[in-house]
Amino acid sequence: MKLSHKTPPEGTVRDWIEQRAKSDEIAFVFTEDCDTLTWRELFIEAEKIAKAITAQDVAKGESIAILQPNGREGVLAFYSAVFGGFRATMINLAAGPDAIAYALDHCGARIALVHDKVVEIFESARPKQMKRLTSFETQDIVLHDVAATDHALLMYTSGTTGRPKGVVHSHSSLLAGGWTAAVAHQLTETDRALCVLPICHINGLCVTVMGALISGGSVVMAEKFSTSRFWDQIKKHDVTWFSVVPTIISHLVHSDTNPDTQTKARLRFGRSASSALAPDVQTAFETRFGLPIIETMGLTETAAQILSNPLPPGKRKIGSPGIAYGNEVAILGPDLSERAVDVQGEIAVRGPNVMIEYLKNPEATKSTFHGDWLRTGDLGHKDADGYLFVTGRLKELIIKGGENIAPREIDEALYAHADVVEAAAFARPCKTYGERVEAAVSVCDRSTLTAEDLIRSCVEKLGKFKAPDYVYFLPELPKGPSGKIQRLKLQDILLPAKRD
Repeated sequence: MKLSHKTPPEGTVRDWIEQRAKSDEIAFVFTEDCDTLTWRELFIEAEKIAKAITAQDVAKGESIAILQPNGREGVLAFYSAVFGGFRATMINLAAGPDAIAYALDHCGARIALVHDKVVEIFESARPKQMKRLTSFETQDIVLHDVAATDHALLMYTSGTTGRPKGVVHSHSSLLAGGWTAAVAHQLTETDRALCVLPICHINGLCVTVMGALISGGSVVMAEKFSTSRFWDQIKKHDVTWFSVVPTIISHLVHSDTNPDTQTKARLRFGRSASSALAPDVQTAFETRFGLPIIETMGLTETAAQILSNPLPPGKRKIGSPGIAYGNEVAILGPDLSERAVDVQGEIAVRGPNVMIEYLKNPEATKSTFHGDWLRTGDLGHKDADGYLFVTGRLKELIIKGGENIAPREIDEALYAHADVVEAAAFARPCKTYGERVEAAVSVCDRSTLTAEDLIRSCVEKLGKFKAPDYVYFLPELPKGPSGKIQRLKLQDILLPAKRD
């Protein structure tokens, strides 16, 4: 099986693992102990664990709960569940006890693959019928037949506006998720990615892990991101690209660490996803490190990437997550008809990487689809060159005096100050305007910035109406498992300033 730049991959994840297993090339390097896993070893281990699961009388397509940090056991748990014809259910260990318990109960799994480090979390949250599988002795078992349309992955959304929804992907859409990244970034078997994002999140799982399966490259996997170790890990393991989130890029800009000349020469690009990258942060990173950052956009519902800027020397547009690769993206109006160039509406996507459904939630599934278009809930417009510009989330709009204000505008004005490391604007109920603008920031050490400084700067850039009425300073802003700032939590965790 070879990577095609025109047609999505055929077959199943099992087919692709079997094909890769014909070589002894390294598939994964784990930074904690520098242990390696070849494609052949991955195939042997995944088949063994898949047979052990099957021996527990687990039906084809049944959920297998996976509670694993990044590492060898986590990779094998994911691949073995999918290899065996089951629905790999990736549990976000940072989601909190209630969300973990909800996902474990909702997914219906009876078997769980649990790392020793998180047994206590599992035991406190598991339903009575669920048990941890600890014995993986080779069984004389015939595996279930697997088809491209069968369920392969169940991953829960962050649930910031309600109960988390369980996104179901097939083998086909899971492979297509790795393919969109591989095509956009021109990945080959010589590429090696650094994965510092959790593989219980769609970015880490599909972009780096599935991207390597499709391209034949390899992955250097860290248990978590470390500012102090980031560049050393890239140097030590001959990494050629990495995928991170905007908060990580900002932290690297404000760190004291730098890559050496040889490392910068080997790196092809860095990739940003999961939330909007402020233009000032992107420019600061590229100016300091001399490395292009490719801004992209993706969703759990689309097996990660839907948009990407082209690699240099292709045309990158700062402030845009790029153009569609491997799928179609359109802008829909309130009547769900397609909007013209430069007219704002809701971003929608269709293609081989789109999910099957939300598990056990036909109402949400129906409302999310318009025909074969998946409505993303993001607002934006498309220019004449096909580049999209995202202005915000429908559910995050600040409606002040009847006027819609996109929080991203305020975020970018705040990030324009060199001392700001993290920033997010949000709505606060207001008697006069219905809602007012407030914001939270974290700043670099030794900064002398005040709220008045930042408000004044925003007034200069945006005008008084859109500028925040109040700015809070926090050590760090609340973030989800991927590192994306959770804007909607800020109103709950911050006491309102005494205004009105």
